[in-house]
Amino acid sequence: MPRPLLRIESVGQSGLTAFLRSPRYEVLPTQDAESLVLAHVPNDVRITITASPRRGIEATIGLAERLSRQGYAVIPHLSARMIRDRSHLAEILAAVKAMGSRDIFVVAGDARDPAGEFPDSVSLLTAMADSGPHDIGVTGYPESHSFIDDDLTIQAMWDKRRVATYIVSNLCFDPRVVKRWVERVRRRKVELPVYIGMAGVADPAKLLRVSTRIGVVDSARFLSGHSSWFVRMLRPGGYDPGRFVKALMPDLGAPERKVAGLHVFTFNEIEPTERWRQEMLARLN
Repeated sequence: MPRPLLRIESVGQSGLTAFLRSPRYEVLPTQDAESLVLAHVPNDVRITITASPRRGIEATIGLAERLSRQGYAVIPHLSARMIRDRSHLAEILAAVKAMGSRDIFVVAGDARDPAGEFPDSVSLLTAMADSGPHDIGVTGYPESHSFIDDDLTIQAMWDKRRVATYIVSNLCFDPRVVKRWVERVRRRKVELPVYIGMAGVADPAKLLRVSTRIGVVDSARFLSGHSSWFVRMLRPGGYDPGRFVKALMPDLGAPERKVAGLHVFTFNEIEPTERWRQEMLARLN
């Protein structure tokens, strides 16, 4: 009996180490984002840059251009609702190509009303079917979206698979939910690689505010409806990214799950998130 347990532990540790060595860090295109990344993040960490209706798609592309010049692999988010038309899309894709990026992440976006002819991510993906970069990521939803019906998110993922090359799971605080979701995705015969979305080291109150905004309904309701749990989050030993990612193993380290790695929502708490990653790697080695 000890041999299988040791093998499982070994698979879990090696998978965790591999995930932590090459994560993706999602950052917000704020004024200090560039300096934070340069100060704290090594070049082998890929940087994904969100698109904000308030700041505009130009802020996303501008930060991506500057970081790419500093040697980072960048993945700009293209928000369908922020792109006016095919001409605007062509300009953006030309800028992405010029910076040397072969990867973009396509989202519907948080803008209430579309700026033009792309009301959702499927319409944008269709428009770039023959002219997009080598890799195109899309969002998957382990939990319910705040305003999109579950059946629609499932159908959308099926539609997106024809153009997309990978999936990133939306923020979720429960590793059990994430593992069940990956299993369901595979049962539906969607074979795209999956990156697991997880929160980095961030203030719990910030996590609650952001999770409410980006459509993580179940997590937000859970936090707001279970005050004792939220109080524990505020104390040392509350939400812990290390505990979260360890709980994904060994299940999501199995090759048949086709989990490509971790997508870390930093909320621009970049220094503590990178410090956590390095400490985790040091303990695993």
